[in-house]
Amino acid sequence: MLDVESGALHSVDEMTYDIVRAIETSKDPHTLPYSASDIDEVLFELSELKNAGAFDSKGVSVNSGEFGKGVIKSLCLHIAHDCNLRCKYCFADTGEFHGSRSLMSEEVGRKALEFLMEHSGNRRHLEVDFFGGEPLMNFPVVKALTAYGRELEKKYNKEIAFTLTTNMVAMDDEMMEFINREIYNVVISLDGRREIHDALRPTVNGKGSYDLIVHKAKKLIEGRKGGEYYVRGTFTANNLDFTNDVKALRDLGFDQISMEPVVLPDTSPYAILEEHVAAVLSEYDNLADYLLESRKNGCWFNFFHFMVDFEGGPCLKKRISGCGAGVEYAAITPEGDIYPCHQFVGEKQFIMGNVLTGEFDTSLQKEFLNCNVTTKKLCNSCWAKYFCSGGCAANAFKYNGSIYEPYIRSCSMLKRRTEIACGIFAAEKSLEESNDIT
Repeated sequence: MLDVESGALHSVDEMTYDIVRAIETSKDPHTLPYSASDIDEVLFELSELKNAGAFDSKGVSVNSGEFGKGVIKSLCLHIAHDCNLRCKYCFADTGEFHGSRSLMSEEVGRKALEFLMEHSGNRRHLEVDFFGGEPLMNFPVVKALTAYGRELEKKYNKEIAFTLTTNMVAMDDEMMEFINREIYNVVISLDGRREIHDALRPTVNGKGSYDLIVHKAKKLIEGRKGGEYYVRGTFTANNLDFTNDVKALRDLGFDQISMEPVVLPDTSPYAILEEHVAAVLSEYDNLADYLLESRKNGCWFNFFHFMVDFEGGPCLKKRISGCGAGVEYAAITPEGDIYPCHQFVGEKQFIMGNVLTGEFDTSLQKEFLNCNVTTKKLCNSCWAKYFCSGGCAANAFKYNGSIYEPYIRSCSMLKRRTEIACGIFAAEKSLEESNDIT
């Protein structure tokens, strides 16, 4: 039983569940087939929870001005608008981002890091993601900017957590050593089963890339010695049985896994259409069963979309405003253009400025600041609003022409993943308490 506004999750018996459902639908709980004394006892306990703010709590009253003042804490540096793969579902047009192939210069990167320092206010902990295309195609600049970032940390008394997203094709031992020394988190693109991966992630010459990647990925993770990483796969209409891809990744030894639904125009043969959604939701159930069974048998792994922290999760501001695109987070292109996030790159009307010229238009920042669950009509009445924070603004724009109108197909998937996350937490919490008792 989830109290939406407070975020409190309650594990209850069937009678209590039925009583709460009756209250939700404005029915008299005393008409239920339970004794009056038992019903009254439950109602008393619910009133105590309500007084504690953990049941039937009221919605928050906030305005966008309470969410922050446009302090930027995270940058996505597009180190390379080029790639050594030609993925058929790539939102970035195989690395070009609907423009020309190019690499970020050290000058642009240094200006971007200086921009972050100047606009991060009092925030001490900052994040910078080396992104592409494929950032390892511009590895010397990755190294140079990491070194420059370390200099700026000392100058401004801040800390930068560098991350890197890579397809691993160009990875060599020198890069591995550097990444495992300097990079806080590594995201590895790998789609699961060999046949699934190779079908949609070929190299420039049209050959599969699976065999180029797997042994390097395993070696990199082994060298991280417990350091942060996750393997990020993508599922399309071609592999709606994506639990099998998660299994394939787990069998390779990876225990931090994400499998993202592709987001493509409905005209694409790989797009997840409305007719596919029911199968996707059912597959999330299959994946949950596999995850719980694996953990029970001592083969623990984490699935990114089933991660919800019910005990020490994000603050109210974060739950309402979401990823921070255009407000706390920005993407920088090889030309120095500033965008709200990596998925807006190429949409010229969303250029916010340029780090080389020093221009920065805060009007767009204010627009994104105002775009949150309190201003999106469809989100206001949704029980999952504080888990998705209104969804992806870029997907909303690309499919609906407005950052304020969520992409409904993604909403269905998010809700199912959140239901499962609640169930997994409750199941494992109950098991933990049972073990404590015994």
